[in-house]
Amino acid sequence: MIGCARPGPAAQFEAARRGTGQARTETPRPTGARATDARARDVMARVARTFDLAVRLLPGDLRRDVRRLYLVLRTLDDLADHAGPDQADQGQAGARVRIAQVERWARGSPADGPEAAILADLADRYPGFPRDAVADLCAGLRTDLDGARLATDADLERYCYCVAGTVGRMMAALLGVVPGHEAEADRAARALGAAMQRTNILRDIVEDASRGRVYLPATRLAAHGIAATPATLAALARWDPRARAALLREQIALADADYATGLAGIRLLQRGRWAVAAAAVLYREILRQIERDGLGRDTRRAVVPRRRKLALLVRLPRALA
Repeated sequence: MIGCARPGPAAQFEAARRGTGQARTETPRPTGARATDARARDVMARVARTFDLAVRLLPGDLRRDVRRLYLVLRTLDDLADHAGPDQADQGQAGARVRIAQVERWARGSPADGPEAAILADLADRYPGFPRDAVADLCAGLRTDLDGARLATDADLERYCYCVAGTVGRMMAALLGVVPGHEAEADRAARALGAAMQRTNILRDIVEDASRGRVYLPATRLAAHGIAATPATLAALARWDPRARAALLREQIALADADYATGLAGIRLLQRGRWAVAAAAVLYREILRQIERDGLGRDTRRAVVPRRRKLALLVRLPRALA
């Protein structure tokens, strides 16, 4: 794309829908695939509007597979979110069973359970699908089940990789990577996933604290004179304004650095470049919204207006320059 004339927004949108790279033979999906696809489409549209907008840029077959992957990831994430350490033992046990089913498949056992079945189908049709990433994801989900309390920056980096860098790796497997650039693409996929997870953490500080979870590292909080307790983080708006702004600016800078690395690697994807770029640019804008909202002064969840999202998509070529 570098050094050539860029098409207008309408042409870009249509080209992204057709996709790039070689066409892939349609493979029959498991029984009940239509129902699964309908559910996946509905779930993404309802709970992941930013991603849904970007995924619409993908060609049809790939779009369905990405939505099916998202359905699995969303289901597992919800299990961990709603079965934390403060929930009933039965909910905890059920969540751990479902996550363990997926982890067993990731380590080589036959698929057992609906989530593992979808992943197995994807792995059959995308030979480079990283099972080790799925196992790492399960480790991150157990951190949530146990009630996340991260001590150091390294702990946060590891957590962001486990629950989101792994997703970047899975997405890269579906989209395909330019041969010879696998290692570079893997680094970019990890970074982009981590950037999005850091964004989630900064957007949801108060909500997570209400569930007993503290994702900002205790050492980093202590450096700003902030106690690493759910009660303290739930009172975000009452922190010392200078300490709050300094901490959030620091964390936003880390996320921005990961976005830069991730965006630089999009050129290495064989398909779906515009869709991934759109997702990254739209999600990164949440950081700018946090800044516009006063760096924690307004504790309502930062939401980027739809009109702003559309404006960013129109300017997407410049974001990729």
